[in-house]
Amino acid sequence: MSEKADAESYPLKSLHDFLNELDKEWDVFRTASLIGMITSGILLAFVIFRFLSLLAVLRERRPGIGIFSVFDDLIFSILVGAFVIYEIILLLRQYKFFKKWERRVGLLLHLEERLMGEPEKKEPTLKAQ
Repeated sequence: MSEKADAESYPLKSLHDFLNELDKEWDVFRTASLIGMITSGILLAFVIFRFLSLLAVLRERRPGIGIFSVFDDLIFSILVGAFVIYEIILLLRQYKFFKKWERRVGLLLHLEERLMGEPEKKEPTLKAQ
């Protein structure tokens, strides 16, 4: 009964299972952060285009169009731009984290495979003299 309780209290069966799951998901998360940066960059380009077009409308000085008529659009564009830039910075840090730790996890996986494979490879062999 205590063995069953011990098995249920741990979220992983072994370090080997954990490393295999981590290896499967690692590239997915790294690719997702890269795709997020690209799509956020495209969104930022559209926000900048919208902001510049609003400034162009203000420069034309048509009657009835002043700063107060496009004020809400300007503020909205500035806020969206700030949030998108912040998101790009966070995704870039996430991508750097995955890139940095990818090598370390790969080395750990390689070491773990080598250690698990060594007992199987150590069979008695006859040495030629």
